[in-house]
Amino acid sequence: MKKTIALLLYLALTQVPLFAMSNGDTILGEWISENKDGKIVIFKQADRYYGKITWGKTPGRKDTNNPDSRLRNRELVGSVILKEFVFKGESWENGTIYDPNSGKTYDCILKVKDNNRKLDIRGFVGMAMFGRTSTWSRN
Repeated sequence: MKKTIALLLYLALTQVPLFAMSNGDTILGEWISENKDGKIVIFKQADRYYGKITWGKTPGRKDTNNPDSRLRNRELVGSVILKEFVFKGESWENGTIYDPNSGKTYDCILKVKDNNRKLDIRGFVGMAMFGRTSTWSRN
């Protein structure tokens, strides 16, 4: 009996981290912004997650609000706006999001919900409780 309990405990403790690690890639793919004015593809490089604008409602729109004057003439399509996210079991954290409408970059946490059909993007300065959430939909 003790051996069975020990075996079950061992299996439970070793399988949970494997399951959590495999869920990190559920965020990959194309998402439509809350206002439906852009599409963002989320991709993975090494163990980090990034998001790049692949379509915009206004073709040829420039990054005119960028604080770096050298980047204000670049087109938004092709810009990486989600950077350096690490999967932490239920969310992607330690990353940033660039808001091309304001030209500001915010700390950010990403969470999938609704059977991986929705993505909550929580942008904030300092602490997550002092931020704003936007919800994107899977394309």
